[in-house]
Amino acid sequence: MSIENLKGQSFLIYGLGSSGQSVVRFFKKENIKNFKVWDDKKKKLFKSKKAKNLKKTLQDVDYIVLSPGISLLEKKILLKYKKKIITDIDLLYLSNRSFNTIVVTGTNGKSTTCKLISHLLKKNKFEVLLGGNIGFPILDLNIKKNTYVVIEASSFQLSHSKFISPDYAVLLNITNDHLDWHGSITNYIGSKMKIFENQGKKQFALLNNKLKKIYFKKNFASKLILSDKKGYKKIKHKIKNHYLKLTINDDNMSFAYTFSRLLKINEKNFIKAINSFVGLPHRYEIFLKKKNILFINDSKATSFESTKYALSNSKNVYWILGGLPKKNDKIILSDIKKNIIKCYLIGKNITFFKHQIENKINYSITKTLKKTIIEIIKDMKLLKTKNNTILLSPASASYDQFINFEKRGDEFKKLSKLYARKFI
Repeated sequence: MSIENLKGQSFLIYGLGSSGQSVVRFFKKENIKNFKVWDDKKKKLFKSKKAKNLKKTLQDVDYIVLSPGISLLEKKILLKYKKKIITDIDLLYLSNRSFNTIVVTGTNGKSTTCKLISHLLKKNKFEVLLGGNIGFPILDLNIKKNTYVVIEASSFQLSHSKFISPDYAVLLNITNDHLDWHGSITNYIGSKMKIFENQGKKQFALLNNKLKKIYFKKNFASKLILSDKKGYKKIKHKIKNHYLKLTINDDNMSFAYTFSRLLKINEKNFIKAINSFVGLPHRYEIFLKKKNILFINDSKATSFESTKYALSNSKNVYWILGGLPKKNDKIILSDIKKNIIKCYLIGKNITFFKHQIENKINYSITKTLKKTIIEIIKDMKLLKTKNNTILLSPASASYDQFINFEKRGDEFKKLSKLYARKFI
């Protein structure tokens, strides 16, 4: 399908968050006029285009462009029209542009890997843009011919997508996550597999050997490329970037290294690019060192699977845990509790976390970040431990106390700097 074909279709944009608003801008830019909008809360946005009768509009339109945050389990009115539902990423592919797409998905490491690949390409003189679940909505990017577009795709986006067909599809890992949104682990895995389903023979699928054996189907047409962990380990000693040398980033780096080989970026240029990479905010972000204390902001860790990497890479940890827990998430500390001096429970779901850690590690209930940091400083002075780490890695979403994980991480950094200056 081309832009001209899209002009002959009718659309309902359901959900006017950042991606929904970007679809409106895209339609106006491309002179696609036959569309209506709907949002259950944002009634005033694009009032002139608002659907007057939702049920009739859902029935009449050719496509429903659905916001990635909306679950069909919650909006049952949409279930009847499931075949019509597409996403902003689908519109990118339906518009039939001449560019290369790299779609990265997985439970953990998506943002870091996307930034790594984008940085690697830029440093090696490729035209590259980054968007999707990271940075700008994908339809707001000014994409030119032969550009490499790196897209972070969440399971929410992929769940509704039908036309996604990446030139390079990267699946990092799969663990239990967002099961309350998807309804089952089968649905969650199914959403991730969509990055491979429409690929052709000249396109590439990148994943590790474990995932290949379990999930990669024989009828997928793309060329299978396995993550070269051995190749990366051979050159790891040449990398001077402390953040990327941490074990927490080994898998992300293996995929970046494999991708570089695929694009014929030589070893020297790969290492040079990697050494200039700056880590993501809120992802194992070492933002302050004060005397013998390391302050690490890992607010982006919204499940224990993500948090365990931070705990594995840290010693003498004063660990801040809590928030809105993921369905069926379990905290297993057997291999890493030796790294934890004490845990501090924050948020409004104390009981959930208390049941999982009591009788395993020492803990206090502090509820807020401010009270937590004050108590940690008192405990460090009392216990007289050395080479300490104060780690916010909450293994849960932030919505019980903050509007997003960024606000939670920013508050932690602000309070840490304030009380470190006063009391340490």
